[in-house]
Amino acid sequence: MLGGRYRLIAPIGSGASAQVYLADDVTLRRRVAVKLLHDALTDDEAFLRRFRAEAQAAAAMNHPHVVAVYDWGEDPQPYIVTEYLGGGSLRGMLDAGNRLTLSQALLVGLEAARGLDYAHRRGFVHRDIKPANVLFDDEGRLRIADFGIARALAEAAWTEPQGAVLGTARYASPEQAQGATLDGRSDVYSLALVLVEAVTGQVPFAADTTLGTLMARVGSQLPVPPECGPLAEILTRAGQPDPADRPDGAELALALMAAGEGLPAPQPLPLAGAVAVGRAESGGGDTTQVPVASGAAPSPAAASSADRPVPPATRRARRKARRAAKRSAHRSARAAGTARRRWPWVLLSMLLLAAGATGAAYAWMSAQTPMYEVPELVGLQVEAVGPLVAEEQWIVERTDGRRDGTAPGEVIAQEPPPGTELEEGAVVAITVSLGNELTAVPEGLVGMTLEDAEAALTEAGLVLGTTTAEFDESIAAGSVLRLATVEPEIARGEAVNLVVSDGPTPRIVPAVAGGTFAEAEVALDGVQLLARNVGEFSDEVAKGVVIGTAPGAGSEADRGSTVDVIVSKGPETVAIPDVAGMSVSEATDAIEAVGLFVGGVDGNPNRPVTGTTPDIGTAVRLGVTIELSTRS
Repeated sequence: MLGGRYRLIAPIGSGASAQVYLADDVTLRRRVAVKLLHDALTDDEAFLRRFRAEAQAAAAMNHPHVVAVYDWGEDPQPYIVTEYLGGGSLRGMLDAGNRLTLSQALLVGLEAARGLDYAHRRGFVHRDIKPANVLFDDEGRLRIADFGIARALAEAAWTEPQGAVLGTARYASPEQAQGATLDGRSDVYSLALVLVEAVTGQVPFAADTTLGTLMARVGSQLPVPPECGPLAEILTRAGQPDPADRPDGAELALALMAAGEGLPAPQPLPLAGAVAVGRAESGGGDTTQVPVASGAAPSPAAASSADRPVPPATRRARRKARRAAKRSAHRSARAAGTARRRWPWVLLSMLLLAAGATGAAYAWMSAQTPMYEVPELVGLQVEAVGPLVAEEQWIVERTDGRRDGTAPGEVIAQEPPPGTELEEGAVVAITVSLGNELTAVPEGLVGMTLEDAEAALTEAGLVLGTTTAEFDESIAAGSVLRLATVEPEIARGEAVNLVVSDGPTPRIVPAVAGGTFAEAEVALDGVQLLARNVGEFSDEVAKGVVIGTAPGAGSEADRGSTVDVIVSKGPETVAIPDVAGMSVSEATDAIEAVGLFVGGVDGNPNRPVTGTTPDIGTAVRLGVTIELSTRS
């Protein structure tokens, strides 16, 4: 299992720098091809940096004639995940003894040239065009594999075990042999070699050694044999030793279309099916091969039956039925919006005329490029569009936009409109919603009460999101302190998160016990608290000394609030009441009423009280025992 997602099932191809596996994507539950590169590359930081950049860029390409890259990673060896193609490679066809007719070679060259032109216009040069990199799906549609991988390996100075230069030398351009800077015309040269081999079974300039093969074509015109018929002229141009004299990918495609005049419609390709693991490109290691897991080349009888083309009307009906079934699973109807005009095929026709292509050549191409009815895409989620138009090989060009009432990812406009007849491989432009229209976040929210801020957001078509409380020394509690949302404009209906003041930071009551009230007042004022003198009797703390505070030291108090400073009044005392002339019983009640006790009577207890010890009026502490006197 790679990356916790790709379960390797079986090896399906190998080469000097990689092993290719059939695998299950357990997340999306689909079959994929996984190319696991040589473990020696794991420690090559230069390669890993280039590999990541090239894989990311290759994954962004979307063309019906370029193998789709789904994912890449390192676990720990670098690997890349692509679509799985069941038709095998051109290498497999040729190794099975098949040769392509001129019509078949023209179609292979045309589809490859279209894929190369798409990549070249986006800055990609393949560097390793060869039959093993020309793959087919189950229906014979061509894909070019391994964009970016050859460059990553080359810049890491990777060599095959025998020391051969990376890539198959038999298909290298003269400028590759000389180590010059490459552009897309290098791939055009390699494709010309591939087409010559596909028709004749022989690769021009092939020598016994790698060096001999590379140097034989430096400064030499590509020899095109007469078997190439009407393709010979364009292959000769593509095989010029000077890149400046060659056509680019787009020019090659146009010239191949013009060369189709008079050629019959091509028969189905003899797809190779399964290819034995470990088979290498003759003349060099095959770093790219991705064959199918099962199948074989068709028997002559089967080929004869398959050669009978399906009428276009029947094909359109079948595709229309399949497309309708897909639409029913994805439909979420929305009104159509703005669209963009398509242009590539109008331009293509004009260039054909300018190049001198006849009406017969255009008719030949029309016969090879079926027309299909464009389905309604508006209202679908964007991920549903690719599978819906994959069979027609349409190139989907995406533009993002906004419209109120639409969900992100929803198609809101398309061009051409539904019902238009569009040729296979043409461009379908869609506009994908990013959500509702943008609206400005109201100004002046800071300082508003939370209720006023919510009303302002509602008026602007927004909603109040989460609120977070923070202490602040200047903004009153309950008012907006700042916006957690930083964008000046957000989609209508989205939430705006606010930070609301929780008032000033609580103060910590300082410890002031043992000092004077004046000292406590200064300490409390230092933390913006007010001091209030509260006296309290104490038998343990001397009069005038602070006993403590309420709330106590270390507690939190709101800024500006009042703290009671408890100051000792010393022990609590009471004056001995005047009990002279009272009976002993009356005097006892009076003394006990003020918190004192009578300990005894000095004299006759039946006579009136004449005094006390201590004397009447003396201040004594509560609970002290007093002695009565009845002696005169």
